[in-house]
Amino acid sequence: MEQENTYHYQVMRRAIEAIDAAPEDQRSLEDIAATMGMSPAHFQRLFSKWIGVSPKRYQQYLTLGFAKTLLQDRFTTLETADAVGLSGTGRLHDLFQRWEAMSPGEYAQQGAGLTISWGWFDSPFGPALVMGTDRGICGIGFVAETSEQEAMQDMTLRWPQAKFVENATLLRPWVAHAFGSGGDLSQTQLYLIGAPFQIKVWEALLQIPSGHVTTYSEIAQSIGSPRAVRAVGTAVGRNPVGWLIPCHRALRKSGELGGYHWGLPVKRAMLAYEGARADHV
Repeated sequence: MEQENTYHYQVMRRAIEAIDAAPEDQRSLEDIAATMGMSPAHFQRLFSKWIGVSPKRYQQYLTLGFAKTLLQDRFTTLETADAVGLSGTGRLHDLFQRWEAMSPGEYAQQGAGLTISWGWFDSPFGPALVMGTDRGICGIGFVAETSEQEAMQDMTLRWPQAKFVENATLLRPWVAHAFGSGGDLSQTQLYLIGAPFQIKVWEALLQIPSGHVTTYSEIAQSIGSPRAVRAVGTAVGRNPVGWLIPCHRALRKSGELGGYHWGLPVKRAMLAYEGARADHV
């Protein structure tokens, strides 16, 4: 199953590249499947296996223009999300109720006295490095666009005084829920390790429902720092828990994707994954 997930993500990554390279009138199921050397039926089955549904116009979720569509049709104003009940419609609402943050004093110690377990796992978006304490997952990095060594160095340098031990067994139950079918995040414990301002930004990200997006400026507004858009962008980029804290749902006002710490193809795949499920589940 893990090998299948990695294979399906690689197929989606190749599909993104094929769509980007093809003229708009050559982006049908048949055209893209032919470019990838597959039959339309086989490609459709692979997409259905990966996404969990069978969209008739799958390619719309993978195009660059899909981000602008999301911003127009599924824009989340974080200040009013609770009032309209929007935050309760996404599976991440369950996770929002199950996170715990390190105190500012503990954070200042750069992880001193903290034991962080780590392990490699498969995910719908390629291999993932997952880290956690006995309080919950504190880090997830994706290596589809980088190397395992670079990802490990990236994560360990965030908490340089911590002790890191390989212990996939501790993490596996949380990971199974985080990446499992349907994303039962109510069983996924999260432990946020960051500066107070960063944690405020990450808390705001947790309020964006699956299949929706918001902008960096909206996040800044929602945390009471409307002029701190650049600082918000930095905090979003420093999010240590990819996918679970959905920094991939933060876009520029223009509808451009902006950056993504683990690579833009991964961000586009995540948005496509959630967008298609939101439309068809």
